[in-house]
Amino acid sequence: MGLICILLPIIGGIWLLYKKRQTYFVRLVLLLHVLLTGILLFLPDTSWVVWKLTDQLNIVLKTDGLSRIFLAMVSLIWLVVSVYAQDYLEHDENPIRFFAFYLLTLGGLTGLCLAGNFMTLYLFFEAMSLLSVPLVLHTMTREAVAAALKYLIYSIAGASMALIGFFILLHYGSIEFAAGGTLSAAVISEHRDILLAGALFTVVGFGTKAGIFPMHSWLPTAHPVAPAPASAVLSGVITKAGIFAVIRVVYYQFGVELIAGSWVQYVWIILSLISVLMGSTLAFKEQILKKRLAYSSVSQLSYILFGLGTLTPTGFVGAVLHVVCHSVIKNGLFLGAGAVIHQTHKTKVRELDGIGKVMPVTMTCFTICALALVGIPPSGGFVSKWNLIAGSLESGLGLISWLGPVILLVSAVLTAGYLLGISVQAFITGKDKNGAAAGQEVSGRMRNSQMLLAFLAVVLGVFSGPLISYLETIAGGLF
Repeated sequence: MGLICILLPIIGGIWLLYKKRQTYFVRLVLLLHVLLTGILLFLPDTSWVVWKLTDQLNIVLKTDGLSRIFLAMVSLIWLVVSVYAQDYLEHDENPIRFFAFYLLTLGGLTGLCLAGNFMTLYLFFEAMSLLSVPLVLHTMTREAVAAALKYLIYSIAGASMALIGFFILLHYGSIEFAAGGTLSAAVISEHRDILLAGALFTVVGFGTKAGIFPMHSWLPTAHPVAPAPASAVLSGVITKAGIFAVIRVVYYQFGVELIAGSWVQYVWIILSLISVLMGSTLAFKEQILKKRLAYSSVSQLSYILFGLGTLTPTGFVGAVLHVVCHSVIKNGLFLGAGAVIHQTHKTKVRELDGIGKVMPVTMTCFTICALALVGIPPSGGFVSKWNLIAGSLESGLGLISWLGPVILLVSAVLTAGYLLGISVQAFITGKDKNGAAAGQEVSGRMRNSQMLLAFLAVVLGVFSGPLISYLETIAGGLF
């Protein structure tokens, strides 16, 4: 079943390029993918070898609690954004190419979620990175080509750093995933320094996809030039591939025992907090709408990395919960921004005076998602950030235990400034002096996609209990 989930969108993408079919075919493939994913959610944990290369190197697929969370998120968001993209790209010159690589990228992400060892994860991580480059490159403008090249260079650089960790684990331990880690106490005692170095290379390497400082600058370059549906999944889903890889390698290979209290943990948390504060500050100053959202992603993704870096069960739960919440919220924000740009061709925040008066549904959904990202209750963003702060206070890292929550709160204030200011300008203070509102509301499918994501942003907070319990069960096997 897992292999079918991977092959379905890959075959669909290749077939789309060959047969040049689009609308109903893309929806059919994605609906089938959601159906197969739903079946996998209820099947027992399993692991199977797809291809045995050597005694140590195998392609292995695996289903467990973590893979189910990420796979469900990826499959659902990919379907919702595709509905929006059908109308967004209605007059595009190459919609077939976009949807073909959209499906191919989904295949890579599915394989990543179902990876049963480091080698399988690394291969699908690289495939996903390469297959998503055409999504950034889609418009083929000079800026898009430059942004795609930068995205590719950063992806290769990050993957190369992670590869160092792969070879260290292959030499001193195992590349298989096991809850709690695979390194024995004797190996940790004898080779602690080299293992810690490998852990840091891996965290920063995979963290590049999530925009950790100093490997963050590809995000604000790639997002403004990509089509809005590509920006949405790039920020809301593809960046989470880096988060998923960090979780797998840290919590399922190196283990908490090795990293907790070490210099690696302190470097990890400091880099995350720098990214949180820097991303929020740059977003607050940025006037290009999609670029502002890109800097926001740098900040919010580092919330997640910070929570994982606390190496506490509460921090872990908060981090994975924020993965899901941020994916829903940020996709909603990018689809809202894309809808405004699609209808008005205005790309700068100062040009959006009064836009809420002619695009009330779009801007209402944007505002709901903005409130959720700030962390206003009862949204999902509030619940996840509460757990992140609690995890930091439980970490026992001295000053950093308190500094982390302070920086997260400062970032939340900046988030309110750079997102809610847009809503105030759109609905209350804006006078349409720049002609930003010279458009009309988007089509029904584009509105419905935004409304669903805004609804989920609230539901994830109001009904967060079952998901938190599920995540606590996963965390119980890691600490």
